[in-house]
Amino acid sequence: MTKPLKILVIRLGALGDFIQSFYPFAAIRQHHAQDNITLMTTAPFVELAQHSPWFDRVIVDDKPHLFNFVGRLKLKQKLQGYDFVYDLQTSGRSSRYFKWAGRPQWSGIADGASHPHNNPHRNQMHTIDRQQDQLEKAGITLFPSPDLSWLLSESIKIPSPYVVLIPGCSLKRPEKRWPIKYYGKIAHYLMEQGFQPVIVGGQSEENMVAVIKEYCPQIISLIGQTSLLQLGGVIKHAEFALGNDTGPMHLAAMVGCPSVVLFSSGSDPLLTAPRGDDVKIIYQENLKDLSVKRVAQELKWVH
Repeated sequence: MTKPLKILVIRLGALGDFIQSFYPFAAIRQHHAQDNITLMTTAPFVELAQHSPWFDRVIVDDKPHLFNFVGRLKLKQKLQGYDFVYDLQTSGRSSRYFKWAGRPQWSGIADGASHPHNNPHRNQMHTIDRQQDQLEKAGITLFPSPDLSWLLSESIKIPSPYVVLIPGCSLKRPEKRWPIKYYGKIAHYLMEQGFQPVIVGGQSEENMVAVIKEYCPQIISLIGQTSLLQLGGVIKHAEFALGNDTGPMHLAAMVGCPSVVLFSSGSDPLLTAPRGDDVKIIYQENLKDLSVKRVAQELKWVH
């Protein structure tokens, strides 16, 4: 009997990036069905990864500073002992890990990688297409649809029919946010249409609730009240989701919730837009110029 290989998958990044990697996660698991697969990720995604069917073990990259010698030593120890590494992060940081890991068989962009992703157009490819191309160059050719039953097992009961509004995104990228008062106005419109609006997001976005309630006092706020696992169930059972270019909208598309995603010039939907069977992109160079009326018209096509 062949001894199982020790496989390491590296995926750090933001929530949207992590969710889009569900496709390569599933492909790697199928390709290495008899092998032992470890995921290296950052702390926010450990719970998701541990509940998924793709990994035997999850370890955390604390991303130590260059001059944190103790932290670097611990990280190097975590990287040792693998037969093959799939670097799905493909950043300058993760490429340095190639040497720290002892130069094992490596799929990524690190100099000297045994299975380099050397497609000259990789930076012009959508994340999902780029990662599939990377895995194909490493010998993985089957890409099953990810099984997400584990993600939908936990939910919160909400009066139906309801819709999910996702008004937040990275604080560092304010240009990607549709004005919060517009979300209040669209929430009021949705109430008039017979839908219960629900807003979700992280604890740091709690200040949005008061603004939205000025326009729609009946809104249900789950800001800071859901784990990522619970969020998957909440979004799955919604009539549709509306939000900015942010991680939870990738989750909405992934679980099959009809989704309307608002893009500004701050990011390119051709490279980063959520993908799913029922996803609609609204692009406006400056989201302050995107009217509530236009968004309401687009929502009619969703429901």
